[in-house]
Amino acid sequence: MMKRQLPIDVFFDFICPWCLIGKRQLQNAIQQLAHSHPDVEVLLRWRGVQLLPQIPIDGVPFEAFYLKRLGSVTAMRMRQAQVRQAARAVDVDIDFERIYRMPNTAKAHSLFVNALKISSPEQSERLLEGLFSAYFHHSENISESAVLRKIAMYCGYSEETVNSILASPSISFVSKDTGGKGVPYFVFDGSFAMAGAHPADALYKAMLDALAVQGQAV
Repeated sequence: MMKRQLPIDVFFDFICPWCLIGKRQLQNAIQQLAHSHPDVEVLLRWRGVQLLPQIPIDGVPFEAFYLKRLGSVTAMRMRQAQVRQAARAVDVDIDFERIYRMPNTAKAHSLFVNALKISSPEQSERLLEGLFSAYFHHSENISESAVLRKIAMYCGYSEETVNSILASPSISFVSKDTGGKGVPYFVFDGSFAMAGAHPADALYKAMLDALAVQGQAV
């Protein structure tokens, strides 16, 4: 049986905890769709966006960045507690105490977007998870080539391939496609857009709405 297709564009940045949370919510929504509409194949298209392109190429101290951004330690801790609570709801553990660097993500996005061209969906997913995990779970500086090389090689890419990608010319990851609404940002079959880390049920409903526009919902 030929499956019907539902493209979903996901705009994200590796330093955005809500993007990792939103990714988990999206995965849960896709599982719901698989049960209710087994004839539909979801095609995920990951679109890298740099939230902070002005960050120096080697990054800046994490805590100092947020103190300047939020104004006080109290405000920073409150924001982090809010994120942790949302993350725990989708079984994600984010240890802000360990993160020491706010990286420039241009090189990480370049690695991922170029790797997408030569890898299977499964390998691309491993790399995407590996990059998120390196930053939020292992406090690694994903602006460093050595760190990116290690992650990619662990995900099965050859050293030669990774070195070639890392040496390739940089491209812009400043997106105009999110309407200034930030990330995560989801576009369902070009019909419906949602900004933010919404619950799985809301994302599932957006999928059904997109299928209805296609005239394919059961």
